[in-house]
Amino acid sequence: MVLYFTGTGNSAFGAKKVAGILGDDTLSLNERIKKQDNSPISSEKPFVIVTPTYCWQMPTVVRDYLKKTPLQGNQDIYFLLTCGGDIGNAKKYLRILCSETGMNFRGCGEILMPENYVAMFACDTGEKAKTMIRAAAEKFEHYAAIIARDEDLPKIKVTAMGKLYSGPVNRFFFSCLVKDKKFTAESQCTACGLCVKKCPLNNITLTEGKPQWNGHCTHCMACIAYCPTGAIEYGKASRGKERYRIEDVVGSIK
Repeated sequence: MVLYFTGTGNSAFGAKKVAGILGDDTLSLNERIKKQDNSPISSEKPFVIVTPTYCWQMPTVVRDYLKKTPLQGNQDIYFLLTCGGDIGNAKKYLRILCSETGMNFRGCGEILMPENYVAMFACDTGEKAKTMIRAAAEKFEHYAAIIARDEDLPKIKVTAMGKLYSGPVNRFFFSCLVKDKKFTAESQCTACGLCVKKCPLNNITLTEGKPQWNGHCTHCMACIAYCPTGAIEYGKASRGKERYRIEDVVGSIK
């Protein structure tokens, strides 16, 4: 079973690519988390978790969900983390998660994909994004072949900076910077409600025809990326920046 969490589509793309090669099913953790569904998930094949990397670790929302949700059947688990740079020392914390949940850690893979964190960076779009996604597809295929052979994923060298980023920097980032007070909806908002639907944490509500963020954001960027009129901004940081959604790129890749 291939489980995935996604904001702008990168990890969903990878999960479906891997599942196709393995002849396995996919399951959206976004939908399960949104419904607060912690019922057991069963799989005869190894579990494969495909998620973004948030500040050099797997997203806390995914980690917390997996702690609360029994994974039954096959106890082997692989992790494939998409990133805009690298995953630091994420493996250390995935091993801890497996120890706490009784799963057998089979390795962690790193897949570079287009930058989508518009709250801090310019997104990768156009030809650069296409080239990156083609390379990422090959990397997903490579990892899927290893999983199909029932082998551990190769070890990733961790630098001193990687340990720093995944440790103290990650804790600072989530405690101090992952906030939703800067999100606003500008005048072109049509109250379509797509941001409410896309939010995996049920953190957005429509109030008097405008979205309101309610303090439980994980910065997945789904709301700002999928707004059909480009009405959502994140303070001054997102203004003038092109948004990224994988659908805008893969549809034009041949």
